[in-house]
Amino acid sequence: MSKVLYVIVCAADPAGEVGRLVTMAQDEGWIVQVVATPSALGFVDVAALEEQTGRPVRSRYRRPDEPKPPRADAIVVAPATFDTLNKFAMGVTDTYALGVLAEAPGLGIPVVVLPFVNSALASRAPFVRNVASLRAEGVAVLLGPGEFEPPPADADGDHAAAFPWALALARLGDLAR
Repeated sequence: MSKVLYVIVCAADPAGEVGRLVTMAQDEGWIVQVVATPSALGFVDVAALEEQTGRPVRSRYRRPDEPKPPRADAIVVAPATFDTLNKFAMGVTDTYALGVLAEAPGLGIPVVVLPFVNSALASRAPFVRNVASLRAEGVAVLLGPGEFEPPPADADGDHAAAFPWALALARLGDLAR
């Protein structure tokens, strides 16, 4: 039986290319469930992702009459925004995506976070503390040399085009061993 990977996508420039990560994960045998933050819905092609995965893109809590989706065996958050990473670390659950993330460490579900923030945001004390907090809980936050290195605050879109999707999947493979 294949394992289920939740790909949580946030509203950041690379989000429109999340299908690349979905393809890589499917090539490795994962069943992929895309979960989009409400703001990310305007960044992604929902219909294309649903066709690619064969599953609805989830962005809200289910109603009691709706079927429960399968539990994730692993989660990748990419691109993860400043807001989502901070809220995840603080246990805020004001969106479905954050609700899924809030439970994951307590359930022992491996989580890989691949941020997309600029250097001004990445240098903020709350962000630095929250990255450390998530890492202390066993969440793999791919930020720093050899991982995602934040571009300057005034950088153009070239950094979005070079977003290291494969890095998240590689780290997930390390965690699953």
